[in-house]
Amino acid sequence: MFTPTPLEYPINISPVIWIITLAVTIAFFVYEFFAHVRKPHEPTIGESARWSAFYIGLALVFGVGIGMISGWRFGSEYFAGYLTEKALSIDNLFVFLLVMSAFAVPKIYQQKVLMVGIIIALVLRGIFIAIGATLIENLSWIFYVFGALLLFLAYRQAFGSHETDPANNGFMRFVRRHLSVTDDYHKDKLTVKIDGKRFVTPMLLTIVAIGFVDLIFAVDSIPAIYGLTNEAYIVFTANAFALMGLRQLFFLIGGLLQRLVYLAQGLAVILAFIGVKLVFHALHINELPFINGGGPLLWVPEIPISFSLLFIGSTITVATVASLIKTRGTRSWPDAPTPIGSPTQKEHSK
Repeated sequence: MFTPTPLEYPINISPVIWIITLAVTIAFFVYEFFAHVRKPHEPTIGESARWSAFYIGLALVFGVGIGMISGWRFGSEYFAGYLTEKALSIDNLFVFLLVMSAFAVPKIYQQKVLMVGIIIALVLRGIFIAIGATLIENLSWIFYVFGALLLFLAYRQAFGSHETDPANNGFMRFVRRHLSVTDDYHKDKLTVKIDGKRFVTPMLLTIVAIGFVDLIFAVDSIPAIYGLTNEAYIVFTANAFALMGLRQLFFLIGGLLQRLVYLAQGLAVILAFIGVKLVFHALHINELPFINGGGPLLWVPEIPISFSLLFIGSTITVATVASLIKTRGTRSWPDAPTPIGSPTQKEHSK
């Protein structure tokens, strides 16, 4: 079992605080649905900008509150985790763009798809957070596993192929083989009855595809943030705030996503850095008998959270600026998917 060192006392979060945090998080998403998503419409740039600024500001205020109440070590862990999860969420947005483009989702219904996808992501990450917390509490060597996983994911992020068709991968072909699917959208319905037979619509397939994408991204994001903090509360709140406002951010920077050509490389650097940090931490608290006779390697350096925060923030900044410089003046994107909502993507309502 992993025992914190004297400088690693856990943050004191009571069950009441957990309940309040979960209730407020759910309340925000319920409000989002009834105030913005329930009635299909295409958000304006102004609406998206205001709500994106609100959620980012709320996340920053929460982090300052963590630092003032519980100490700035925890505050720094929160901000490092939030920056990492936000960067991974923006990468997630790009895949959402590919999914909705592949399924030709009409623009007025994209909000609903995004909202459902974000809720699925939060639920899946919540499950992974609970599993990760249990593993860390009972198995110190799990840090070796998390570190190795992140190093592998970093390599895949940097050098793997991203030219996949999310509407025609193996998982979606399996779904199509077992479900009767209509070719056309029927407003925002998930199923429709035609000639007495029940069919699923492309809207449901899109949501299933995004849910599958969310599962893959949860495998990246949870080990990454556990490399920055052992506190399940910080892991959850950083994830929740990173996902809040993601729907608005999609419509605000949708066109800009295509210009972030170095985002994958930036994320690969961040994941590799956290992977190394996890391995160092695993060696520092080592209990495996075949490494140093089961004793910790205290000479191995522990990377401070202040350096992690600076490194992650700098990497995101460099990747973003380099991408914008690289794509300055570029207007055509031969490898980009067909723009969502283009005249060639018509909605067939019945």
